[in-house]
Amino acid sequence: MKFQQTDFTEELMEKIKNTELTLKDYIERLLSEYKSVFAKKNLDFDAVFDKEGNDPFIPGYSSSVSIGIAEKNEELKDLHTIKIWECERSFLGMPISKKIPGSKIIGELLDETFEEIKEELKEYIDEFLAE
Repeated sequence: MKFQQTDFTEELMEKIKNTELTLKDYIERLLSEYKSVFAKKNLDFDAVFDKEGNDPFIPGYSSSVSIGIAEKNEELKDLHTIKIWECERSFLGMPISKKIPGSKIIGELLDETFEEIKEELKEYIDEFLAE
């Protein structure tokens, strides 16, 4: 769901922070629940919350959760990332890094509900466990 700078409100800020916190907690639960299960299959399982920047309404800020699976002591086998929020500056619809006249700041918040994301991550994990 895209938001223009004029839509950047305290309510949206709370929604972003709550979504980040909820998914961060969930990803940590997944890590503790599945790490040993994957270890029995000789796989490394890792789940992380990643955030760049301090203010969600400043271009360059982004947050996401990722699940990575790798063979023991090997390269990454698969990575699944879900972007939570990203704020960037754009000009004529193209992302840019410098502030130029006519450019806009836009943000994008994930569209799925928490339940849909839980289901997506669960399906992803179950795929690997079924192998």
